[in-house]
Amino acid sequence: MSSKVSENVNNTQEEPKQLNFFERYLSIWVALCMGIGILLGKQFPELTDTVRKMEFGQNSHINLPIAILIWLMIYPMMLKIDFSSVLDVRKRPRGILITLFVNWLVKPFSMALIAWVFFKHLWLPFIGVELADQYIAGCIILAAAPCTAMVFVWSYLIDGDPAYTLVQVSVNDLLMLILFAPIVAFLINGASDLTVPYDVLFYSVIAFIVIPLALGSLSRLILIKLKGVDWFENRFIAFFHPITVLALLMTLVFIFAFQADNITGKFMHVVLIAIPILIQVYFNSSLAYGLMKLFKVPYNVAAPGALIGASNFFELAVATAIALYGPESGAALATVVGVLVEVPVMLSVCAFCNWTRNWFPSKA
Repeated sequence: MSSKVSENVNNTQEEPKQLNFFERYLSIWVALCMGIGILLGKQFPELTDTVRKMEFGQNSHINLPIAILIWLMIYPMMLKIDFSSVLDVRKRPRGILITLFVNWLVKPFSMALIAWVFFKHLWLPFIGVELADQYIAGCIILAAAPCTAMVFVWSYLIDGDPAYTLVQVSVNDLLMLILFAPIVAFLINGASDLTVPYDVLFYSVIAFIVIPLALGSLSRLILIKLKGVDWFENRFIAFFHPITVLALLMTLVFIFAFQADNITGKFMHVVLIAIPILIQVYFNSSLAYGLMKLFKVPYNVAAPGALIGASNFFELAVATAIALYGPESGAALATVVGVLVEVPVMLSVCAFCNWTRNWFPSKA
């Protein structure tokens, strides 16, 4: 009897962890939204143009409907960040230092170089100079925004340390307040012929990072004090999950509706954009993972660190690209391609981490 119970327990423990239905098929939903958006853009051009012109100000490029949808995605993510956990980083600094090195000193710069090589040289005969600059800008914006919410999903799949993953994400969000805008401006100006409207970039950071982060932290502090942690995490945050999903899908429909004419004539561009993004993802995840092994970081910290170094805060990237260059721009398209490849690529990184967990010490 006891052996049978033990066998059942072992079987339960060995069941592979899985994403929920939406997260598992995110790439399919993105593809469907792409098709719906293109159909709307081609069949209802006047309606699409009317929505496109709904901006905060003339020539601001900040589309009002998309800005609202982005907010509905970003605010719930910020609710999950507990900045009090940052104080724990001094106990185990190696993992966070490697993560920060890859995310801020390697990732955006390597993406700029890879994008410049592909779009300014290898793909230039197929896309032209103007789109090359746009695609470079979009890839840089994507790489300069480290992942936030989805990292918790990836960390769960590879048995990462949830507390340490929270620290890694929290520190990255704090640094994003300071580093995102100057890195984006510096690299876009250096790798392309585009100019960055600094005032628009500044307002984008305020609107899509500072305000949601401040409101999320304030909401977390007040509501946990009033209602407790269990209610906050299992009721309040859970309330936003379907809203966030719907906001993401609607954002993609709008973007692809605005991009309809470009995409129908340049479908191969999506493939061309995906290739340098894939190279960059695997390069940075391998670098972070290799450095973690070199410095003998335990597996439950090393694996999430590799995933943070590979994935992106695509909601912020999409919002910034739209604010800087417009929803119908090549830069916006490049950030959306990042969404399209995110899930299958990250699942492959998760599989590799699970396969190689014996390379690392099991505990800190």
